[in-house]
Amino acid sequence: MTDHLHNVFWSALNGPQAHLACGSDTARRYARGYTPLLGFADPQAPDFAALAPFCEAGEQFYCADWTGPAQPGWKVDLEASMYRMAWDAEMPGDDAAPESVPLRAEQVDQAVQLAALTRPGPFGPRTIEMGEYFGLFEGSRLVAMSGERMHAPGLREVSGVCTHPDFQGRGLARRLMEKLIRRQLQRGERPFLHVMAANAGAVRLYERMGFVIYRECPVRVVTRT
Repeated sequence: MTDHLHNVFWSALNGPQAHLACGSDTARRYARGYTPLLGFADPQAPDFAALAPFCEAGEQFYCADWTGPAQPGWKVDLEASMYRMAWDAEMPGDDAAPESVPLRAEQVDQAVQLAALTRPGPFGPRTIEMGEYFGLFEGSRLVAMSGERMHAPGLREVSGVCTHPDFQGRGLARRLMEKLIRRQLQRGERPFLHVMAANAGAVRLYERMGFVIYRECPVRVVTRT
């Protein structure tokens, strides 16, 4: 399991979520609409050339664990550092958000709008199809959500964690996370997540919840030119 967590982008794209991806035996991407992530069999020697037939000019992607020079036909737009954190605690208690609603196709527009407002990470119109997604509503308005993105052998990522600014400070996203974590552990999966290293407040929150830092990873935003 630890080996899969080390290069988890590839472990997901070339493993349980291969049916959501396209690419080669050295480089893969999620299909359009899911989430703009790239994975490489060898992230320190990424085979960008193999991805060219599957990417259009102007498409922007996120990739991790790569620190070399930009490859021909690609440019690096942003470079930062993130923590990959993994669950290392007991299972949370009873369902922390029993009033939450599974997000379906009819809530896609609201989910995309909330993600655009709060910027929890790359989020596409089909991201909620990648795993379980739950939302909390105020009337018909989606005010918080959390869900699952990458799925590697024995591992499931908690992602898309966000709360509308008008409803922050109430612990809504944390309750949704605890609900997901409980469900993942019941399935025998180890929860993990990614958080920007500069976001010290979120890192401390996740540590209090039961996550530990697995390792610090470089993360880049790249565009096909």
